[in-house]
Amino acid sequence: MNPHEGGRPATRPARAGRPDGRDGRDGRGQGRDSRGQGRDLRGRDFQGRDSRSPRSARSTVDRARQAAYEAIAAVHRDDAYANLVLPAILLDMGLHGRDAAFATELTYGTLRALGTLDLIIAAAAERDVDRIDPPTRDALRLGAYQILHTRVPAHAAVSSTVDLVRAVAPGATGFANAVLRGITAKDADGWVEQLAPAYEADPIGHLAITHHHPRWIVRAFSEALGGDLGETTRLLIEDNQPPPVHLCVRPGRADAVKIADQVGGAPGAFSPYAVYLPGGAPGELNAVRDGRAHVQDEGSQLVALALAEAPVDGDDRRWLDLCAGPGGKAGLLGALAAQRDAHLTAVEVAEHRAALVTQAVRGMPVTVLATDGRTVGRDEQLPAGGFDRVLVDAPCTGLGSLRRRPESRWRRQPSDLPPLTRLQRELLGAALNAVRPGGVVAYVTCSPHTVETHVTVTEAARRSGVSVDFVDARPLLPAGMPGLGDGPTVQLWPHRHGTDAMFLAVLRRTD
Repeated sequence: MNPHEGGRPATRPARAGRPDGRDGRDGRGQGRDSRGQGRDLRGRDFQGRDSRSPRSARSTVDRARQAAYEAIAAVHRDDAYANLVLPAILLDMGLHGRDAAFATELTYGTLRALGTLDLIIAAAAERDVDRIDPPTRDALRLGAYQILHTRVPAHAAVSSTVDLVRAVAPGATGFANAVLRGITAKDADGWVEQLAPAYEADPIGHLAITHHHPRWIVRAFSEALGGDLGETTRLLIEDNQPPPVHLCVRPGRADAVKIADQVGGAPGAFSPYAVYLPGGAPGELNAVRDGRAHVQDEGSQLVALALAEAPVDGDDRRWLDLCAGPGGKAGLLGALAAQRDAHLTAVEVAEHRAALVTQAVRGMPVTVLATDGRTVGRDEQLPAGGFDRVLVDAPCTGLGSLRRRPESRWRRQPSDLPPLTRLQRELLGAALNAVRPGGVVAYVTCSPHTVETHVTVTEAARRSGVSVDFVDARPLLPAGMPGLGDGPTVQLWPHRHGTDAMFLAVLRRTD
């Protein structure tokens, strides 16, 4: 199956605990090496037992490549997220500076290009990648990325990857060597020319393989951009760039310009609270440690600020964040509420995420509720008509943040949309029930997919049983911001604004 078509690619292992009988997993969803023994590079099988000899081949593996392999294997074996597991691996291995940067490039680059790499590996191996055992498959992906997309000399990429395979799947070293040498026969453009359909005959399919996105996502982006394939191409290119790290400096606690000077960054282009970081580990910054700032994409800041800026009739002291975890927007709104003598109720259904919200809003006028936001009107702490401003940062496919979570593009599939959009409509309906007449609701998703944006908003408003008007969201964003469209909703884009692809609709209840 072509990984760029709709649906989960056949090359991706089934979710842990759900073996499909074809990808080398046992009944616990664990990868196996060529002898049926699942191992990581630290020589342990997946039950934690030491499965390597004292003189393991692991010692020949470059540590940066080892870290990248372990992160990639965790993503595919455990459904982990690279942005969570890689920092822990780097810390555990004591990697810093250039080694950590190289490991990060290899990890994220391999995960971004995964679908196209799998097509190339399958062609070179003359077999489907789902017939290659997971440890060997992940090592080949890492090697193919180095050969095709880095300055690492081909012979060094082949040699280092064969060493890696020798450590994780000793019986597959000859096979891996042959496949990698086959991949070196062409450069990246040559492989795309062989494997991708011609642009004139199938532009979506061509862009999918050329720019490492599933076909259904390319089609969704194109539709959201009005069918402009040139702009779609620019978006796909931007999606494959390492994303910048943005800080949100909390209002009333610090000044963005001063924080930018202190950390060697730059003030944001649009949000008055944004700081662009030059790199490094933001969690180690004093401003983040002491609660004066938190890590948050500038687009997320802008949509939260739009809610705070929208005019309301009458009182303006009761605010509600209906889907608050993990707490970034609640932290910004809570800081604004403190300046405006308002109080924020932050709702998060998952208890562990509610705990993160509690930590994020410490010292602010915020009450955190670990409950389902759809209980508005049935929970005395969530009374119908009880709030002046309501934010619905709805669970979504996350297609707007593929720069930050590259593995998500290969995990998501069209069948994810129906349950998500149903939940989005229910949450927005609850928000419209929670807001009082004259108050406003901001509906936000980190996805540009029209089903999750315009369709969800229109349907939820129609079914809500209350009267609402759309508020033009464009004036609620900074003056002079380009590319905001015709309104009343706004779609932010990585290639236009340097932010995640955040969607914003603002609705005022009129009855």
